Formats: sequence, structure tokens, C-alpha cells
Amino acid sequence: MIWTLPNILTLCRIALTPVIALLPFIDGYVPKLIAFVVFLAAAISDIYDGRLARERDEITDIGKLLDPIADKLLLFASLVPIWWITNYRMQEYGIPWWGNFPLWVAFILVGRELLMTVFRHVAQSRGVVIAAVGAGKFKTIIQDIFIGAMITWFAWKDMRHEFGWETGWFGEFWEQFHGTVIAITLGVTVLVTVYSLGVYIYRYRMLFRGMPTSSPGDGS
Repeated sequence: MIWTLPNILTLCRIALTPVIALLPFIDGYVPKLIAFVVFLAAAISDIYDGRLARERDEITDIGKLLDPIADKLLLFASLVPIWWITNYRMQEYGIPWWGNFPLWVAFILVGRELLMTVFRHVAQSRGVVIAAVGAGKFKTIIQDIFIGAMITWFAWKDMRHEFGWETGWFGEFWEQFHGTVIAITLGVTVLVTVYSLGVYIYRYRMLFRGMPTSSPGDGS
């Protein structure tokens, strides 16, 4: 059966990616807040669709195919506006140097996902299912926090301008706090992305020698 609840959630996540990619480019804080809410809903669905499929015994071949595609589309759709705005509208949004999102960081985040896709395909061809590890799950969580914080940063800057919040202690305090969250989560995201990839490669290093080993479970 294709139209299971987990598959519907996955398809909805795919359908929402253009919304997340395009809304931050629209002037004003409302489109960016909508983009954040949509991204939050998509990120939550990413957590629960796989769990629902296992609990309801509704794991399907189409679900196995679409879920990783949805994950990568969501990541790409959210990183494109973040990279563009932080690099080409930096002055407008008052983004300090530590909030800049360089292209090499985007390559690390996207490249890791592509490498894991290839790695899982090779493992599956040898009868091995790569199980999720804690580092991979933590990577997804901290990465989502960074993306959400970055999108709301754009909304916050538009709100400060529209409502005249450029002055005042709260505006300055929130700007420092919000910027610190972005800087920390960006740094941790990069480190955990590289670390989690290394964990997967080390744990399943025997695959590179053509010696498959069985491992239960699945994950991202």
C-alpha cells in the first residue's frame, strides 16, 4: 500500500520544500516566519514518519526510496536562501562575520548526505543495513536548530526595521543572544557532521574490504 500515513507525511515534506526555499527571499518578516513554521513542521514530520512506519508495520519500498530524498531536498531547500542572504544581503540583515554561511560549509553539509547515500547503497548491495548512530541523530537535531535560528534571524531583522526596534535594551540583548545561538549551532553542526560521517565509515569499514557484516535497524 503506497498511501500510508508515513508515506503521506514524506510526500508532504517533499511538497513543502519549494515553500521553504522561496519564502525567505520575499521582503518582510511574515514570509520568513511562515517559512520557519513550515520548516519546523517538515522537521518534525522527518522524526515521526519513520517511527510511525515501524510502529504501524507500514514500511514500504516507496517509503524507503522517498524518505532520504525528502531529507536531502529539505536540507538543500533551506540552505539555499540562508547561503544567498548571508553572502549577498549581509549588510542589509546586519549579519556579523560569525553568522556568515560560507559555501564550503554548505558543501560539507550536503556532501555528507550524498556520501551517506552512496555508502548506504553500497552497504545494501552487500546485504548490510546501516543502523543510525547517536552522532547522526544529534547532527540532525543541531542542524535543524541552526537552520530554524537562521530563518528566524531574517524575520527578526525585518521586524526590528518595520516596528522601529533598532534601539532599546531588549533589541540589543536579543540580537546578541540570537546571534550567539546561530554561531554556536553552526560550529557544532559542522563538527558533528564531519564526526558522524567518520563514525559511520569506521563502524562499517569492513565494507571497503568487501567483507559485509550484518547490522540491524536503519537510520539517517
